[in-house]
Amino acid sequence: MAIVFIVEDDPAIVKQIKTAFNDYQLLSVQDFRSVAQEIATAGPDLILMDIKLPYFNGFYWTTEIRKQATTPILFLSSADDEMNQVMAMNMGADGYVTKPFSIDLLQAKINALLRRTYQFSQTQLTFQKFVLAGSELKKGSDRIELTPTESKLLRTLFEHPNQTVTKEILLEKLWESDEYVDANTLQVNIARMRKKLLTIGFDYIGTVRGVGYVLA
Repeated sequence: MAIVFIVEDDPAIVKQIKTAFNDYQLLSVQDFRSVAQEIATAGPDLILMDIKLPYFNGFYWTTEIRKQATTPILFLSSADDEMNQVMAMNMGADGYVTKPFSIDLLQAKINALLRRTYQFSQTQLTFQKFVLAGSELKKGSDRIELTPTESKLLRTLFEHPNQTVTKEILLEKLWESDEYVDANTLQVNIARMRKKLLTIGFDYIGTVRGVGYVLA
């Protein structure tokens, strides 16, 4: 049973989620000064994260979590403007749901994110002596752990070496029918991933202006 950790300070929303979902083990924050520590102890499969929280906001905690873990993070927030959505993705989130939300929609997005994270092909792919296996990219003793979003993006590029992969294909792979996603959020994710991959010397993702990206 997947563990879902809820970072939300509205007791009514926490109760609504815990009452509605029977397919997951649901945990929630006890001390909002120790969110990252509680998540590390719980070891969840997915995190639901609000933006406005006591002490520190959801952006802060997402950044802290991303220092140690690649656990999928789905934002739940009444802040539905594009700037907040792009910022969430830039901080390392993997999805965004605006309040008020329907339980059916939230269920669908959680299920889709868990499927993309844990059921995508584990077949190893190689490019220029780099090996992509699951959520890890490695070359010799150098290796780096990828977030679910980064894994999906890089795997799609690895599957089409030296071919232009359009923005539309990448968006479809990432978000399926999530209505908020646009080319801007894709660009944010690609930029963040490129910077991260450079730490192990991977610099092979090119931009085909106005079209998409190419691994070459």
